[in-house]
Amino acid sequence: MSSPDAGAAGSMDAAAAGKPKPRLGSLRALWPFVRRHAGLFAAWMIALGVASAATLYLPTAFRQLVDDGFQSGGANINRAFVLMLCVVIVLALASASRFFFVSLLGEKVVADLRRQLYAHLIGLDAGFHDRTRSGELVSRLTADSELLRSVVGSSMSVALRSIVTVTGSAVMLFVTNPKLAAYALVGIPLAVLPIVLGARRVSKTSRASQDRAADANTLASETLGAIRTVQAHAREPYEQARFGDAVNATVKTARKRILTQALLTAVAITTIFGALILVLWSAAHQVADNTMSAGTLAQFVLYAMIGGGSVGALADVWNELQRAAGGMGRINELLQETPAIVAPARPQPLPQPVRGEIRFEHVRFRYPSRPDLPALDDFDLQVRPGETVALVGPSGAGKSTVFSLLLRFHDVEAGAIRVDGTDLRELDPARLRESIALVPQQPTIFAASAADNIRYGRLDADDQALRAAARAAKADEFIDELPEGYDSQLGERGARLSGGQQQRIAIARALLKDAPILLLDEATSALDAQSERAVQQALETLMHGRTTLVIAHRLATVLKADRIVVMDHGRIVAQGTHEQLLAEGGLYADLARLQFID
Repeated sequence: MSSPDAGAAGSMDAAAAGKPKPRLGSLRALWPFVRRHAGLFAAWMIALGVASAATLYLPTAFRQLVDDGFQSGGANINRAFVLMLCVVIVLALASASRFFFVSLLGEKVVADLRRQLYAHLIGLDAGFHDRTRSGELVSRLTADSELLRSVVGSSMSVALRSIVTVTGSAVMLFVTNPKLAAYALVGIPLAVLPIVLGARRVSKTSRASQDRAADANTLASETLGAIRTVQAHAREPYEQARFGDAVNATVKTARKRILTQALLTAVAITTIFGALILVLWSAAHQVADNTMSAGTLAQFVLYAMIGGGSVGALADVWNELQRAAGGMGRINELLQETPAIVAPARPQPLPQPVRGEIRFEHVRFRYPSRPDLPALDDFDLQVRPGETVALVGPSGAGKSTVFSLLLRFHDVEAGAIRVDGTDLRELDPARLRESIALVPQQPTIFAASAADNIRYGRLDADDQALRAAARAAKADEFIDELPEGYDSQLGERGARLSGGQQQRIAIARALLKDAPILLLDEATSALDAQSERAVQQALETLMHGRTTLVIAHRLATVLKADRIVVMDHGRIVAQGTHEQLLAEGGLYADLARLQFID
């Protein structure tokens, strides 16, 4: 297995190479989220204005202290210090208010962004999620949004405050001494130039750093999700080495970004304060020659320090904004993804009650990842309302594809699929899926209570209905033995349950949903013989009066089916009852000898 920074990193670089590099303009996408909280934004701006005004008044108050207070023989010293104390108190309160409002604004903006991004991701089609790593999506929801929290909650405030103070300081420098101010402002273009020149490099390294972090997150998510497999093969040292390589790649890339930012900061500070030192050297000679008062010099120095410090802060903020622009660019890429499966503008309603008639009409379908291999080829099948049809065939025959297309996880390339005479493409996918209950071969158990997992089938079900579904699925036996019964937490992916118990939770969920169409994908595959017999009885009750499609390799399920459809290479090669197909011979008879007959 190749190392993460050779394989995954290479693929991410390749993907990034084909996408436009992030620009600060991508941060404009944050404005709609900020605008939702206009009150907080206005309060922050007012506090920012008051704090900036107090900051800019401090040098003037200090000049009055030096010139009026000292030169008057101390008569005005108390008044000057009281004035400075009042300015400091105003500055402190305004700064605290500014921090509170902008930090809260950052939290709310990022929360809104995360909610919208999450809602968008779970609304994208199955094809998108098939080709996208879940760890990368989680990284964008967490790491990238944290960068934006820093921008809104800190960097944006620092940038605006610095712009105000730089502008105010420049104006006051000219008011204090125009000649010295002209000299001082020479250093600003010298400071801005390396920042602008280095911005592209910072943006590139920031994007690469974020990609490497996503690689490490993806690897950790995948490995922790398969921890039993890792430990069963005693591959802990191997996985530690892989993750170590991924983390090292992240640190190596981050080191380039940090070095670039550090060099930019050093150059900016050197040029700014170097210019100020030269100006102050000239000002010192003016004081010595009695052409400028000491208070005026002190006022000039403070304004110069405030302005220079603000320009230095802008350099740091610029680097942060470049990183955040990379994160927002990645988030924008996701938000610009459009689902391939959408509801029509005017969806047709399913007839009520749903009868459950299913028709596949000469369906052809190929997965995007395998465009040369049809998953279904001229597939034609009609299932009558209330009929139980078993789909059998070798792996890769297209059985699971039938389920995916019926759930409209994908759309057909040719032909049509109809439920009760209505083409699936004319239906709202959500309304269609409400009419279908699925019991997968590998059930999904959430890190929640047993009751919550079962109630996922019907969120508004009361406790009585929930417990009835659990009893019908023979799940109440083990649930009652859990420490907290139905309130017991089942652990991530149902880690506290056996495979058979997980399967019965999934069956109880389908029972509770009470949908007219039922899809069973090896629903009894994880059960022992005793549990299978009990659950088979529950399934028979569940299947009664419902249109049921069963992907089956177990003889008991096949024998109970009204019809068996034999599939091979995406086509129907035979169909009939168990006895009819055995008598015909062919693929089904071969499968029966190998899989069904002891």
